[in-house]
Amino acid sequence: MWQKIRALVVKELLAVWKDPRSRFVLIGPPIIQLLVFGYAATYDLVDVPIAFYVEDSGGDARDLVARFAGSPIFRPTANLERQSDIARVIDSREVSLVLHIGQNFSRDLAVSQPARVQLIVDGRNSNTALILTGYANTIVRDFNLEWLRQKGERLPPASLVVRSWFNPNLQSRWFIVPGIVALLSLVVTLVVTALSVARERELGTFDQLLVTPLSTAQILLGKSLAPLLIGLVEGTVIVAAAVLWFGVPFLGSLALLYVGLILFLLAVIGVGLTISSLVRTQQQAILGAFLFLVPAVILSGFATPIANMSPAVQPITLINPMRYFLVIVRGLFIQGMSAELVAQQLWPLALIAVVSLTIAGRLFRSRLS
Repeated sequence: MWQKIRALVVKELLAVWKDPRSRFVLIGPPIIQLLVFGYAATYDLVDVPIAFYVEDSGGDARDLVARFAGSPIFRPTANLERQSDIARVIDSREVSLVLHIGQNFSRDLAVSQPARVQLIVDGRNSNTALILTGYANTIVRDFNLEWLRQKGERLPPASLVVRSWFNPNLQSRWFIVPGIVALLSLVVTLVVTALSVARERELGTFDQLLVTPLSTAQILLGKSLAPLLIGLVEGTVIVAAAVLWFGVPFLGSLALLYVGLILFLLAVIGVGLTISSLVRTQQQAILGAFLFLVPAVILSGFATPIANMSPAVQPITLINPMRYFLVIVRGLFIQGMSAELVAQQLWPLALIAVVSLTIAGRLFRSRLS
């Protein structure tokens, strides 16, 4: 029995490698998406253009401007002469924010009065605006503390010291790159599985497969093992690239990661076989795969937190296998998630895998009958 299944698996692997479309799916998207997400997709802000409108020539005003100009986050672009220039540089996107220091800034500080500073931020991208506001608040807070020390004034009775767990340098790459393990494993495995039966129908070899001494269960098993092996190889390569190339720390258990990866791939294979059983051509299979792929990525928490989604949408994410594997892979990479916490994500994955493979098996049998 196992010799027959092994022969079918080898035949599937050779068919995938010899098919130009399937071979492109294995090589092209993983490399492109790994480079794009690893280097281009980032929440970090650097080299942000900033303009200054300073009406005060005092030393304190110059000190505050120097702190913004010397920050690695901001890139001084212009010194404005008139207040009307603020709207112009913001509207034209020449700068993302303008620091406005009024005429009485240094004088108010000298007499221990509150000195006001205005920060005009381009709010068209709300996420970027919030991050920039946070950076600016940090610079102003440090300026305040240093000024109090220099003047011998009493420091605030309490100060906020921020320490980030698991990602102390707040590098978004540490968050994004582990998610690529789930994303690319999903893309490759789903497309390869969806093409498997459709390719047989287009080439006219599906009927030949039915007359072989293989039962329906053996054919289904052989069709599942080939994409499972491909997905494991893809996942291994991406994990190695995340650690060795991008420098993302892996703090958890490698065994737990592979248990989660196998269950995730089985769930995806069930979906892929379901699509493959319903379509007739490879083009239909690719369209069906991407019809599932796009909502699966959006509803997984890959880019936006599930908690921020609409309450009407959040229950739909419960049947999305990528949701659970993302928690596992990100938690094991930078958090070193314990086995107990991983198990809370494994059992929903196992349940989705069983349901999807059962549905695929029934559809497969009904199409053969």
